[in-house]
Amino acid sequence: MSTGEAVHTPAQTRPARRAARPLVFATVLFTVLGLLFGVPWWTVAVAADWPGPWGTAATVLFACALLSLPGLMFLGHGRRVDWAARAGDTTLGLVWVLFAWSVIGNVVLRTALSLAGVQDPARSRVVAISVLTVAFGLSLWGAVEAMRVPRVKRVDVTIDRLGPGLDGTTVVLLTDTHYGPIDRSRWAARVAETVNRLRPDIVCHTGDIADGTVGQRASQAQSLGSIDAKLTRVYVTGNHEYYGETGQAAAWTSYMGSLGWQALENRHLTVERGGDRLVVAGIDDATARTSDLTAALAGADPTLPVLLLAHQPKQVALAAAASVDLQISGHTHGGQIWPFHYMVRLDQPSVVGLTRHGSRTQLYTSRGTGFWGPPLRVFAPSEITLITLRSPTAAAD
Repeated sequence: MSTGEAVHTPAQTRPARRAARPLVFATVLFTVLGLLFGVPWWTVAVAADWPGPWGTAATVLFACALLSLPGLMFLGHGRRVDWAARAGDTTLGLVWVLFAWSVIGNVVLRTALSLAGVQDPARSRVVAISVLTVAFGLSLWGAVEAMRVPRVKRVDVTIDRLGPGLDGTTVVLLTDTHYGPIDRSRWAARVAETVNRLRPDIVCHTGDIADGTVGQRASQAQSLGSIDAKLTRVYVTGNHEYYGETGQAAAWTSYMGSLGWQALENRHLTVERGGDRLVVAGIDDATARTSDLTAALAGADPTLPVLLLAHQPKQVALAAAASVDLQISGHTHGGQIWPFHYMVRLDQPSVVGLTRHGSRTQLYTSRGTGFWGPPLRVFAPSEITLITLRSPTAAAD
């Protein structure tokens, strides 16, 4: 090696990479915002070539929304200023719907009109009006879907190792309630009433209770304390419990304990019904870096079936390796606003519904009970899941 040759050690390259991260983040952010606002702006304001001040007015509106969104999101979710969060989240949801249908309108409708011989500006104006009409209708419907009490989704799951005494055991799954900037205290009370009418044996909450501290959101979350279960009420943390203040997850765990819920922080308990037993285990969310399924199952009878609470579906890889019988999760929201579920699928093995992983393990992924951010649900309805556990032995009898 020549004496003039530079030597790059890991200690030298790591600071360079860290220094480049803000530039990469800014580039990605501005690219995403440019596309989100640019495509609908071009579709609605530019290509249509509206006469008079209409095109200019649309451009001003898009520009104001684009410039205000980063600040609103920072204030709303960084500083926990609720009015800013409401404004920013709503803007984000509306522009996503506009973006998605602008793409569809330009690819599908514009092509069809071109083949039919319709010329500009009439062609572009038809596309613009169609996009605005569909986006407005879907946004209005999506707002109603987001704020309604979720429908009860009923699912039967057969578990090979489940004893006949446990056949028919009902498990209600709540997840991703996301109590936040919009006060949903009345909604939360109605959710609790709906659950109690189901008279479940076990009630589970798989995390993302709220966006904010216990002090900020307890008035909305307190209805969880009125939920009844014949055998147990159990809870595990989601990724949003770890956002914000240090110790926020511990505070929510303590608060849930004060409401009578058992927090399964990498531990398990055993319930019995009809002379047969079921292990109910829970692990911390993956983002906490404390998730430990081995600890959660330590001391459990290996011959018993296991119901595992884990916030993120991708934690099923651990569950399958440990021969867990059924994992229940949330996190995905089913995409929440179509077609975002395609992006969710890049990160998670399941977006919604019952799937099998390995020879024994099944995973049920809920669309979530509430919503995060934009107060919209488009083609991804919320749910209160009623899972009925079935024993193949009981079915044979």
